[in-house]
Amino acid sequence: MDQSINRFVLRYAPRETAWLVVLTLASLPIYYASLDIPKNIVNKAIIGKGITYPTEVFGFALDQIGYLFWLCAVFMFMVVVNGGVKQFINTLKGRLGERLLRRLRYELVSRVLRFPLSHFRKVSAGEMIPMVTSEVEPLGGYMGDAYAQPLIQAGTLATIVFFLFMQDWIMGLAAISLYPIQAYLIPKLQKRVNQLGKERVRAVRRVSERLGESIAGIHEIRGLGTAPYERSHYADRFGAIFRIRFDIYQRKGLVKFINNLLNQMAPLLFYSIGGWLVIHGDLTIGALTAALAANKDMSAPWKELLDYYQQFQDSQIKYEQVIEQFRPENMVDEALQAPIAETAPALVGPIAFAGVIVADDTGTRLLENVSVEIAPGQRVAVVGPPGGGKDAFALALARLHPPAGGKVTLGGADLAAIPESRLGARVGYVGPGAYIFSASVRDNLAYALKQRPVRPPERDPETEKIRQRWLAESRRAGNLDLDPEADWVDFDEAGVPDRAALDRRLVALLECVDLADDLYHLGLRGRIDPATRPETAAKILAARAAVAERLAEPDLSTLVEGFDPARYNANATLGENLLFGTPLDPAFDVDALATEPRILAILERAGLADELPRIGRQVAETMVEIFADLPAGHELFEQYSFVSAEELAELPAVLGRVGPDLKGASPAERARFATLTLKLVDARHRLGVIDDALKAKVLAARAMARAEIADGIAFFERDAYNRAATLQDNILFGRVAYGQARASARLGKVIAEVLDARDLKGAVLEVGLDFEVGVGGARLSQVQRQKLGLARALVKRPDLLVVNEAIAALDMASQQRVLDGVLAECEGRTVIWVLHAAEQALGFAHVLVFADGRLIEQGPVETLAKSGSAFAEMLKPT
Repeated sequence: MDQSINRFVLRYAPRETAWLVVLTLASLPIYYASLDIPKNIVNKAIIGKGITYPTEVFGFALDQIGYLFWLCAVFMFMVVVNGGVKQFINTLKGRLGERLLRRLRYELVSRVLRFPLSHFRKVSAGEMIPMVTSEVEPLGGYMGDAYAQPLIQAGTLATIVFFLFMQDWIMGLAAISLYPIQAYLIPKLQKRVNQLGKERVRAVRRVSERLGESIAGIHEIRGLGTAPYERSHYADRFGAIFRIRFDIYQRKGLVKFINNLLNQMAPLLFYSIGGWLVIHGDLTIGALTAALAANKDMSAPWKELLDYYQQFQDSQIKYEQVIEQFRPENMVDEALQAPIAETAPALVGPIAFAGVIVADDTGTRLLENVSVEIAPGQRVAVVGPPGGGKDAFALALARLHPPAGGKVTLGGADLAAIPESRLGARVGYVGPGAYIFSASVRDNLAYALKQRPVRPPERDPETEKIRQRWLAESRRAGNLDLDPEADWVDFDEAGVPDRAALDRRLVALLECVDLADDLYHLGLRGRIDPATRPETAAKILAARAAVAERLAEPDLSTLVEGFDPARYNANATLGENLLFGTPLDPAFDVDALATEPRILAILERAGLADELPRIGRQVAETMVEIFADLPAGHELFEQYSFVSAEELAELPAVLGRVGPDLKGASPAERARFATLTLKLVDARHRLGVIDDALKAKVLAARAMARAEIADGIAFFERDAYNRAATLQDNILFGRVAYGQARASARLGKVIAEVLDARDLKGAVLEVGLDFEVGVGGARLSQVQRQKLGLARALVKRPDLLVVNEAIAALDMASQQRVLDGVLAECEGRTVIWVLHAAEQALGFAHVLVFADGRLIEQGPVETLAKSGSAFAEMLKPT
């Protein structure tokens, strides 16, 4: 990247910059005319000096008044033209600046994607993200101004000075007499401000780095009670930023003071020297008036030039500080990340390591002169002690850690020269920490198939025209112009004809990695829209009827309390009983229900508007009394989980303000108490506050809500699918009874049997594919994330699969199931598996044994297992 921000502008916008320069120079004569005309208005039109009336203008004879209005009209026209030209120039500058800022950000992100993986151990997301987002934000404004702003301001200043010299050379000298002093002092004072600016950027970056680390390690901070220690660090670093910023503030204030002082001295020279010249008849009143006006205008371009100088220094500092962090050694060649236009061809042939050396960023060798050849389709186990080189071997093979020496070839082609998109499509790698993106299970699996846009999106012609203009602007900014809204999923890579077949393939792969049961349970927690999946919804309704028949059996009849529009469900919350449905609109969520206007009106008519807050206050008193002396983690906390620990801590103060009669309670406090009541489950909480009279009022309110609220709630219907409820809730059509032994397990078995009998398990698994996994897969366990990462590597049917201790976190039985499933899936393809336990290598054809960074032995598993080899020693029980 260019070291200078100005060179960056010239490199990527030479034509736009030249055009701005031409426009700027063309605007100066117009500005000069706008200065000269006021002099003629005073001298000729008002005083009448040097002109005879009537005077002819474009063939028209004008008297003195007419000539005055003519010159005023010309002056107004020149002002409008001058303003219009400046507005046009400003628009071009703004567009240029934003386009260059977009290019700079794109370049920075592109470089992040090309960083060597070892570099990410030295930098944090908290350090890199602000540089790409907030730190470069001011650069957009500067880059648009980089050449046009100093030229237009210097040109404006030169035009004013020239105009003053044209009036009188003494006036011209007076106008420029103080500028040399400012030109000398300001850079001197600015130099220290620049140094402080660099220190400020570094100090802020250190805070970002620490904050990112604190967020990542929040569980440890909370668990170890080290929050005061962390706060002390932040206080110290914020103090450093304070000292730097205050020093900058003081120095900038001094610069401003000097500028203002010198600027105020200029009019004094004009009044004194100009007045002396007028008195002696060497200068006209009009010329002095115009000179004073011009001098007043001089302060603006001079101030803009000084501001530009400061902006340039600040921008150069930011630019240098940013690009310094985006130039690590050994970045991936940009050409290797070029997009591909068709499905990546297969990578066939043997894998060969020839004298390969792998070193970490300290120079320590992780692999030492490794040479080995692996035949196509071979299944190779890699074993050895931790840190012995097996991990480095896998990383080098997947080109995630480039060799420091030697060469790796695949089918005779240098691995280092294979385009990344082709390598990513044809080689699967799964490490010990698979990253899962914040998306659905399906999107995470299909991510492996997104090397290129395959099918254009369907858009109407007008939207397509807008999108094409957007992509054209992307090209002008030097950004990639591939459409992110296109369908990037390559079915050919997965070996399927369409999306439905892909879903079946994904489910099969999850079964292969022993994740199908987990996906099944995620599917039961998922939702479908019956409008888009009518067949599935119909089958679920049939399953509901079948499950209801099963639950009527004597040994199962107490497990679920079904929904009945005429009965209060003791195992549902009071809010659920009130709505008798599932919220579609957040306004009907239980935490917002007590403030929803339509619900409040219904509660008023049903006689519940005062009763719910009153009961809620009583519940609050009970909660405070129950939990007052209980230790954290007591079983009652789980039973009464509708009251959070934070809310429990606040309740005594609220109860102190609001008496039992609720007099003086604010609407917010009434709603808070009512919400507590709405969260009560009669069968579970057993507080004795929900009696038959209250239930009758709730049923009356339910009927009103059903009749009056047409949207926002998906009401429960015996013969209708509830699109806002989960599959399991739709199947059960009721609530699990509280206190029943092993109720969930017994119900799960019943549901599974019914779904299997109706061939619905596949549909449930497909719904599970829609499950949103959360940020970084936070809603999944570590084991689930690892299995999902392994399935993702398999979906593209890789020619080479490299598994690097990816299942070490599983128990031995699960490891063996996954191992067997993956090897069966990869029949006929090359598999290289770095194993945690040496005995698992017995299922492979070939074994590589590493120790101390060297390949100490290799050969068929049967041969090495029988000899007095290092591998045989590893197989001995410890």
